[in-house]
Amino acid sequence: MRVSVVQMSPGADKSANIDQARRLVGEAISADHPDLVSLPEMWTCLGGTRAAKFEQAEELPEPGSNRPGGPAYEFLRDVARHEKLHVHGGSMAEKGGDKLFNTTVVFGPDGDEIARYRKIHLFDIVAPDGTGYRESNTYGAGDEVVTCEADGTKLGLAICYDVRFPELFLSLRRAGAEVVFLPAAFTLQTGKDHWETLIRARAIETQCWFAAAATWGQHTEGAKNDPRYTYGHSLVCDPWGHVVAKVSDGTGWATARIDPAVTARVRRDMPVLEHRKLG
Repeated sequence: MRVSVVQMSPGADKSANIDQARRLVGEAISADHPDLVSLPEMWTCLGGTRAAKFEQAEELPEPGSNRPGGPAYEFLRDVARHEKLHVHGGSMAEKGGDKLFNTTVVFGPDGDEIARYRKIHLFDIVAPDGTGYRESNTYGAGDEVVTCEADGTKLGLAICYDVRFPELFLSLRRAGAEVVFLPAAFTLQTGKDHWETLIRARAIETQCWFAAAATWGQHTEGAKNDPRYTYGHSLVCDPWGHVVAKVSDGTGWATARIDPAVTARVRRDMPVLEHRKLG
């Protein structure tokens, strides 16, 4: 299975973000012919005011229903259906009452939704430069570990800050995951020190491939248009912890072939799941 991770530089204008995604996804498909494309976290609306986030959020149709979704949802579904491939939709803001959810949707080649995951761990931290982030002010937390299947490969779903909680990824491995998708909008401050290190650690621990599409560049946050910067460096990592494909700065994409023989060999030669004593 060939996987492309798409790196975007989104802002708070959903229409412009969809146009950017359409261009980058189209270029990745034309150049690399992937079986699955993946987008970053909150590519539909990154930053802006709380009111703007609610305005741009979408009410997602019930899985399996024929009811249409919003513009971003339908864009993802149309790409899957038209290009006859799997689409991992990064994440978008899902309407959920008083709060939103940071939600991933995955589509099969027929355009049907095959999985939905709500981010479990919310980003409530103070960055090294003193900038505060309170994701829980706007978003509610999910509570389900989610996997799905694409072309006979079991996929595990996670989002950004989840990467700091290894127990989630152990749960995904135990649920049969072979490839973990980790869309992100990792801050520049934390990303330059932790992004690749954490992904490689989770890959080594779980002996899974990781496909991590990320946002890059500057956006603004809140009523004062405070600047925020995300790190980018979208990547694909193999179960031995090697980065096999990577985007640097700027927008773009990277493509790698997920080789099940590599997964099988790593798990056979070092059966860490069988050796685990705790957890």
